[in-house]
Amino acid sequence: QVDLVESGGGLVQAGGSLRLSCAASGRAFSSLTMAWFRQAPGKEREFVAAINWGGATTDYADSVKDRFTVSRDNEENMVFLQMNTLKPEDTAVYYCAASLSYVYEIFRGAGTIKYWGKGTLVTVSS
Repeated sequence: QVDLVESGGGLVQAGGSLRLSCAASGRAFSSLTMAWFRQAPGKEREFVAAINWGGATTDYADSVKDRFTVSRDNEENMVFLQMNTLKPEDTAVYYCAASLSYVYEIFRGAGTIKYWGKGTLVTVSS
């Protein structure tokens, strides 16, 4: 069992930055692929970014590529999402997720998410 708790959300102006954190419990963390998803009001949850167990492989949704960076610290059981140049369309609840699937599988929508966090709200004002 892995529990995921997100933090770092809030209100920011367009063009600003936020750093989301995800704290994970459980000894299996370092073997898991970690990902971020988001769900905007009235929309389906969508993939944002993923990182493999060692941190060497990452992938991003086209909408956030070159603006967001995913990273992890296996010693601290943490995953991060650095979000720069935020846009109003980035407004959403952001979820941390853990998976046994490969990064490319999650990117393509074929991965299986084993654990979800409860989410943190990011609001970007124009």
